[in-house]
Amino acid sequence: MFSKTLGALLVALTLLASLVSAPAAAQAPVLIGLDAEFGHKTSTSAQAIQQGIEIAIEEINAAGGVLGGRKLALVVRDNRALPAVGVDNLRELAAMPDLVGVFGGKFSPVFLEWLPVAHQLGVLMLDAWGSADPITENAYRPSYSFRLSLKDAWAAPAMLKFARTERGASRVGILLPNSGWGRSNRNALVTAATSAGVSIVGEHWYNWGDPSLLEQYRSLRAAGAEAIILVANEAEGALLVREVAAQPPTERLPIISHWGVTGGAFAELAGPALDQVDFAVIQTFSFIGVDTPVAKRVLSALKTRYGIDGAERVRAPAGVAHAYDLTHLLARAIARAGSTDRAKVRAAMEKLPPYPGLVRHYERPFTPERHDALGPEQVFMARYTAQDVLVPLARPATGLRGR
Repeated sequence: MFSKTLGALLVALTLLASLVSAPAAAQAPVLIGLDAEFGHKTSTSAQAIQQGIEIAIEEINAAGGVLGGRKLALVVRDNRALPAVGVDNLRELAAMPDLVGVFGGKFSPVFLEWLPVAHQLGVLMLDAWGSADPITENAYRPSYSFRLSLKDAWAAPAMLKFARTERGASRVGILLPNSGWGRSNRNALVTAATSAGVSIVGEHWYNWGDPSLLEQYRSLRAAGAEAIILVANEAEGALLVREVAAQPPTERLPIISHWGVTGGAFAELAGPALDQVDFAVIQTFSFIGVDTPVAKRVLSALKTRYGIDGAERVRAPAGVAHAYDLTHLLARAIARAGSTDRAKVRAAMEKLPPYPGLVRHYERPFTPERHDALGPEQVFMARYTAQDVLVPLARPATGLRGR
């Protein structure tokens, strides 16, 4: 009799516990990771990506969240731009229950070190900035790497075309970092040069943290370069600008730069020298002159949440916009998968329907053969003003439909 009573009591307690825990489990947040270069003292890209993710999460949660009312939540780690730290952080984040994917920052070498680990762990690798081609052009099948950002294969022909048609330079020198990002760009530039009608007269490599780039610059100029194609982040880009500005005006070549410089305090580091050098930089998005409802909504959120007052004051605007759109696409994939199961979310990312985003209208964001949501048509050139405003020199068609 006692055993029957005890058994009934245990059954009742088990049933009660399940009734109590089921709603709690249903409301546990769905996690998104962000591991970026927050500890890099001159970088602004990590903060921009975080802003884009947080604004999108706020919108998604306000509309009811995902999976029947579960909220999205962001978990942040700092890799300090160090690939080894990034790999450790990725492993830590991937071990968290209900974490579906991890955003990275602007440093392609971190993404490249992530590739084998992310695929071993089966965790989505979400790229809103890194441009090295192998991030998505790799042999992993199925691929867990999804990018909504620039690719070096698109940047190279755009920079070379600008050199030829806008600066009249048919002979260029290229200056590259000794990294996976530099090697990706070197390959892309060599491939694109002939069709762009441009000769590469020389290439020089540098290491991050080098105290001077003047010797490499002078060597390229002596080889007959009429413009410099620069692949750099803010510190090295500003260093070159200051050194070129210190040369006689007749010895200052135009500099056509990849976009790494825009992910940090480039204008501040370059100082007045920036006004003395012909400097153009590649971009994929600007809030300036965009008056779609979604752009207005994001700008309003930037002001409310972060005190950023106006399109001209947005730092690293592509990072904000890319991360915003990619977060919305991820939420739609979670809903389509009906689960936080990463394999199901990965498969759903390849089957998303059209989405009217901030950067562009995505007719088919990703496919099994294409894990890049943008295209070369998003690429344009921009310049910095003395007031540290990044102004488009031209703007591509986006296919936006007034969202």
